[in-house]
Amino acid sequence: MHSDLYAVEDGNKLGKYADDTYIIIPAVNVDSRSAELRNITDLASNNNLKLNLTKSQEIIIDDKARISAPAKIPELQNVQMLKILGVIFTNELSVSLHVQSVITSCAQKLYALHVLQAHGLCESALQTVFSEQS
Repeated sequence: MHSDLYAVEDGNKLGKYADDTYIIIPAVNVDSRSAELRNITDLASNNNLKLNLTKSQEIIIDDKARISAPAKIPELQNVQMLKILGVIFTNELSVSLHVQSVITSCAQKLYALHVLQAHGLCESALQTVFSEQS
C-alpha cells in the first residue's frame, strides 16, 4: 500500500517507514494539509485499513517571520515536539531535547554498569550486560 501513496500537491514530501507516514508540507502549500490527510485516509479505506487519527499528530515548525500560524486541522492533535524514527524534533526545529535524552540514557546505563561492577560483577558479565543495553 505504501507504494501507492503519493503527495497530492507538488512540493509536499511523503516519508514512509514501516507503518508510519510523514507528510512534510512547506509554508507555501499550507492550504493542502486537509487534502493530503484526506488522500491518506482514502487510500487506507480503499485498502481495507483505517487511519488511526488518535495517533496522528501535526507539528508546525515555528517561523518567527510569519505573522500568524495556520489554522489547526481539527482531526489532528497539534504537538510542540515529535519523535520521528527515534529522533525528537521540536516546533523550533531543534534537536536539543533529543541530545539531552541520549545523554541521560547513556548516563543511566553507565551508572548501572558502575553499580554492578561495584557489587562484584566480573568484566565478561559487564560486557554482556552492556551489549544487551546498547
